Amino acid sequence: MNRYPVWKYIVIVIALLFGVIYTLPNFFGESPALQISSAKATVKVDNSVTGLVEDALKKAGVPAQGIVYETIGNLGSVRVRFADTDTQFKAKGLLEKELNRDPADPTYLVAFNLLPNTPRWLQSLHAFPMYLGLDLRGGVHFLMQVDTKAVMNKRLQGLQTSVRSILVDKKVRYAGINRRGDAVEVRFRDEATRNTAREALASQLSELVLTDAGSGADLSLVGTLRPEALKNTVEDAVQQNITTLSKRVNELGVAEPLIQRQGADRIVVQLPGVQDVARAKDIIGRTATLEVRLVDESVSRGTEETAAIPFGSELFKVGRGAPVVLYKEPIITGDYISNATASFDQNQQAAVGVDLNGDGGRRMREGTRNKIGKLMAIVLFEKNKGEVLTVATIRDELGARFQITGMGSAEASTELALLLRAGSLAAPMEIIEERTIGPQLGAENIAKGFNSTLYGFAAIAVFMVIYYMLFGFFSVFALAVNLLLLISLLSLMQATLTLPGIAAIAFTLGMAIDANVLINERIREELRNGSSPQAAIATGFDRAWATILDSNVTTLIAGLALLIFGSGPIRGFAVVHCLGIATSIFSSVFISRGVANLWYGRRKKLTSISIGQIWKPGT
Repeated sequence: MNRYPVWKYIVIVIALLFGVIYTLPNFFGESPALQISSAKATVKVDNSVTGLVEDALKKAGVPAQGIVYETIGNLGSVRVRFADTDTQFKAKGLLEKELNRDPADPTYLVAFNLLPNTPRWLQSLHAFPMYLGLDLRGGVHFLMQVDTKAVMNKRLQGLQTSVRSILVDKKVRYAGINRRGDAVEVRFRDEATRNTAREALASQLSELVLTDAGSGADLSLVGTLRPEALKNTVEDAVQQNITTLSKRVNELGVAEPLIQRQGADRIVVQLPGVQDVARAKDIIGRTATLEVRLVDESVSRGTEETAAIPFGSELFKVGRGAPVVLYKEPIITGDYISNATASFDQNQQAAVGVDLNGDGGRRMREGTRNKIGKLMAIVLFEKNKGEVLTVATIRDELGARFQITGMGSAEASTELALLLRAGSLAAPMEIIEERTIGPQLGAENIAKGFNSTLYGFAAIAVFMVIYYMLFGFFSVFALAVNLLLLISLLSLMQATLTLPGIAAIAFTLGMAIDANVLINERIREELRNGSSPQAAIATGFDRAWATILDSNVTTLIAGLALLIFGSGPIRGFAVVHCLGIATSIFSSVFISRGVANLWYGRRKKLTSISIGQIWKPGT
């Protein structure tokens, strides 16, 4: 009646082994380390950097406990582990000096980091410790403000170009186009031409409000953005900056960053585990803008650095194809690039296929229509410094889809496609608030969270053992397995644990023990009704199951609602809560019954069970 088949005990043993293996990494702690990553988007950290780091440390006699090359996404980094923080600080200064020829323009970034002390055999099983949130691990918090004035300038600059293109396409003669404050002014010689221009512009630029100005032979048409268009421009700029920041920070390997909007024009960025504020600012500052420009061929190739640079052009000295003189006005910017993929041209040579949005395709056609055979360059701007990614010859009129050829290797085309896909910032941002949460405060929060869970577990265990005796011990064992499985699942998923997550763990313990209380009370009820001990155990588990399932499903629905509609700490609580419900159902029913069956199931003449005082009617 109360005997588990062997396969169920095998499942229990496997679950226990799984829980132990994937929970263990959280107890090994961390060692001080350094992370070496690229400071430039065009420089890739590969395995060769590992050798450079190793040679520099050996030459200076600085001992390292391990040097590891890792790739996160498409970006690589080298991590060096040290025995203590003194060696870590010494190695940082040394590597910054050895790896960078020009300290003012570093090629590699050397940042403080922490590496888990998880044994290699556990790492081979993909057993790693949980990520800790900003409130537990410490880290940096930035509040950034988008420069809305720059957004408007960029938008009006684009409208000025669009107005010029439309009037040229419609063959409408105008005396000049210029900016006047937050408006675009177009001058005309006569009334009829102005009316024709108004009709052409109104049909294609619905976001503009067009008003007449001037008199006599000095007529003009003034276009200003509608209020709703102005609002949408700022909204789109902030959202694009959030998307671009997310891509850049994620590709740089920061564990579980938080990037979200706050208010109309502000963005919150949280980087857990980063204690070096300068390093964190550099991560934020690495967001780049892309521009496609035409080469100014009035300056002969090879003489750029000695020739006089024409007005409206500028010289670029860094990058593939540099030095080169480019026109300042771009054909398109990274805003218009919708996708970029590494591909091959008709000669099976590495190339990059670029897809533009509708407006970008139109601008590209207009910019290259009469420039076949000319040179075009793609420039990446980081920290206000331009770097030429590639210089290519325009073979045909380009549109919404085109290829960049002559990449040299598939690796180069993949890297360029990644940079193009990453997009650009719609507007510059300024850090208006920065906050560092030290690791000491995080350690205190961890200690308090751990102690609250430990004391809560101990109080529950004492109560259950006193009140339910041996069955209380079975319940406590099931509760411990539940906690073990929950932590192992969070570690396997590499979830981020925060203070709300710790609260969810404590809440899960209460939910899980509630199921065991239902089971134990149901067994007591069967004994009061005169059932034999074996029958009471079987019936108690069977009949309690429906009640346990109902209560957990309703709680799971609430947890899923928090997960779907919540954000930030609420989602962190919801993830732990939902996982805890699943593990509590498994442990309170499957594990608890397995232990009870193992202890009592093989006794044929069972006269009593240890489940505490059974109060019967009339006694």
